[in-house]
Amino acid sequence: MAHNINYNSQTGKYSFFSVKEKAWHGLGQIVEQYPTSQEAIRHAGLDYEVAKSPLYTKGSGIIQTAGGIEMDSTELAVPDCFATIRTDSNAVLGVVGKDYHIVQNREAFSFFDAIVGGGDGILYETAGALGQGERIFITAKLPDYIRVGNGDDVTEKYIFLTTSHDGSGSITAAFTPIRIVCQNTLNASLRSMSNVVRIRHTSGAKQRLEDAYKVMGLADRLSSQLEGIFNEWAQVKVTDTQVKKMIQLALCPNTETLTLLKRGAEDDLSTVFRNTVDDAFAYAMASESQQMETTKGTLFGAYNAVTGYYQNVRKYKDNEAKLQSIVMGGTAQGKAQKAFELCTAFQADGAEILNLN
Repeated sequence: MAHNINYNSQTGKYSFFSVKEKAWHGLGQIVEQYPTSQEAIRHAGLDYEVAKSPLYTKGSGIIQTAGGIEMDSTELAVPDCFATIRTDSNAVLGVVGKDYHIVQNREAFSFFDAIVGGGDGILYETAGALGQGERIFITAKLPDYIRVGNGDDVTEKYIFLTTSHDGSGSITAAFTPIRIVCQNTLNASLRSMSNVVRIRHTSGAKQRLEDAYKVMGLADRLSSQLEGIFNEWAQVKVTDTQVKKMIQLALCPNTETLTLLKRGAEDDLSTVFRNTVDDAFAYAMASESQQMETTKGTLFGAYNAVTGYYQNVRKYKDNEAKLQSIVMGGTAQGKAQKAFELCTAFQADGAEILNLN
């Protein structure tokens, strides 16, 4: 299925929950109130354990014995290899090495509880499992907001966490600010800090998961700095021509395209790139969220043109692909970071940054 949400045949439910709003093809459990971590685990169907089991293989087949030819049915242990298995369904989730440490789903939620000391403020908004349950994700809303302008342009602060049980990747937690008015994910990280924490599935992973909230304390400082930057950008005026040029530079896919832009040879640009730029520029000019005092004709609006294109205009194969692109370090996140850097340079150097000749 395109959505790839785990379907639990034992319960007859999809392993996903969301607060109030339907998402991911409208599947899963929709709840009206923000749940506790224990309730979120249950709503999302994540209340299962994962175990490591030694991996075996059969012998080579036919063997010659004194009594004639026999079939070899010997089971041979595969050195240092284990299968990860859901204990409720016996579904095999992946193959891992001896040093791989399982982080149970409840431990992933304890990461969020630790951020606020298990107190008030953390709001679990979505959670779910993909495939057979080999990958889970959690989105939690943090207290307070990033406010731009007179306070009508509000960005909520989220932490997104994903982890796998199949050995395919690290535990990843990311600070993700989302602008409410258009649901733009405003991916940005400053030079002095990253908005992402990655933790390896080694023997110390559980401890590091418990300690990760100390690193994610950067989210508060990052959001504070972003609020100051976004408010400054909302005061910097830009022309429509400058907005389009910034979109071109932010979305530029390779050096060949950049060379053509420098030469002013826009007619030689690929049709795909030109259409992408036109769609993002149309969003910048026509979207209702781009007509606010904070965005219309401003540097903040130019930045939102790129993030808004990937969030609200771009077509994706499925929701998982969109999640990967926007939150998990994919194309959209990279382009948003490029737009952030361009806007920072524009604020410092003015239109000179757009002079490609």
